[in-house]
Amino acid sequence: MSCRSRFSEVFKAYDIRGTVPEQLDEPMALAIGSAFARFARGEDDGRPDRVVVGRDMRHSGVALSRALAEGVMSVGLGVVDVGLVSTDLLYFASGHLGLPGAMLTASHNPAEYNGIKLCLSGARPIGQESGLREIRSLAEESYGEESPAGRAGRRAGGAAGMGAVGSRHPEGEGLSGRYERIDLLDEFASHVRRFARGELRHLKVVADTANGMGGLVAPKVFEALPVELEVLYAELDGTFPNHPADPIQIENLADLRRRVVETGADVGLAFDGDADRVFLVDEKAQPLSGSLTTAIVAAAMLESDPGATILYNLICSKAVPEVIAEIGGVPVRTRVGHSFIKARMAETGAVFGGEHSGHYYFRDNFRADSGIIAAMVILGVMSRSGEPLSHLRRRFERYADSGEINTEVTDSAQVLDAVEARFAGTAASIDKLDGLTIDMGDWWFNLRPSNTEPLLRLNLEAEDGDACAAHVDEVLAFVAALDAEGSEGAR
Repeated sequence: MSCRSRFSEVFKAYDIRGTVPEQLDEPMALAIGSAFARFARGEDDGRPDRVVVGRDMRHSGVALSRALAEGVMSVGLGVVDVGLVSTDLLYFASGHLGLPGAMLTASHNPAEYNGIKLCLSGARPIGQESGLREIRSLAEESYGEESPAGRAGRRAGGAAGMGAVGSRHPEGEGLSGRYERIDLLDEFASHVRRFARGELRHLKVVADTANGMGGLVAPKVFEALPVELEVLYAELDGTFPNHPADPIQIENLADLRRRVVETGADVGLAFDGDADRVFLVDEKAQPLSGSLTTAIVAAAMLESDPGATILYNLICSKAVPEVIAEIGGVPVRTRVGHSFIKARMAETGAVFGGEHSGHYYFRDNFRADSGIIAAMVILGVMSRSGEPLSHLRRRFERYADSGEINTEVTDSAQVLDAVEARFAGTAASIDKLDGLTIDMGDWWFNLRPSNTEPLLRLNLEAEDGDACAAHVDEVLAFVAALDAEGSEGAR
């Protein structure tokens, strides 16, 4: 397999991700570290002399982060190792220190995966259109070149551990970048607590951290608050022995929902593996969608910043822009994906942005996403209102949604063209901001092709559950028929 095809397998639209070591290994991480350092040095306005590096609890992260750090230092930049962190803590470190950052994580993916999320100083996003292509090209150029650390390690009689990387190799070995370790967990926890916007009342919270990084961050955040916290699966374990760290899947909320009822908790929090996303359940164990959480947080942000701009992605419920406009805010619709949303926040000065997938972005958090900050905002709303979450949510729930439904297709572009033709002339509106969105007035849907698989992702919303189910069946049947026709025609 050529180095070009190896890197094309793992470079995605928003990050780098693959199975270890089949798709992503240490030589690749070293090349990516070197490429990222060169890119950041040339593109970052601050002309950084260091890169912040963190990792989640996956076993493969130790060796991969060591290799990435060697790559960074091999081209003369230093490394600030923040160790085991959540992705939102890494973004905080990038903003707090004014340095580009690299986070070793595969988020909610299974244990055999790992990956890298990259940002410029101030947690500014890097996606396919904002640097990943260039970094991939630079990495392909340097792939296979051994680092000075590797040569030094072999001369010393073995592979270097992270301590060896951090010990500054002797002059002449070529690793000119300086290595240091720092701990920013206390600073991050204090930063998160400010988003409560006032004193919290006593609350009982159950957090299911799914053996991910939330098990490190959540206890530190809540220890200084009047919160009785119980953590499910707090042990950091990248094999995910209890259930997958993917809270958007309802089956992964089962343990949390049961425990909320058993303990009489006020709220349940479910984090993904790198703890940058959160999903909530109320005291009756009923889950809140990402759209519903976006609407509640948006209303809270507008309390303290009246008339502000709020972003929401195009698969969020129509309730989100309705709520924002009713409170006097300015709703702005965006594409799906962190790099698009963060860039749009910078353009518009938006105070907050939300995604149906459970990512929530805050202007005062360097425009970065944070699950635990979103949770803190909602705990603040509950404290100020005195309402249980099951009551508080009611004024924000207006429609029924399908959730995201994936359908395998042979030719996504062909199917999307046919769907557009089918609804042309009958729809209230059609747009192609991200995939295809068809608005029929009393119901709407979006079909988006996957960036990595032969899939179309359907999100549909209607006025009630029966109408939603009926329209989902209608659209899925139509897509299946179109795909069958396309497959037959291709034979």
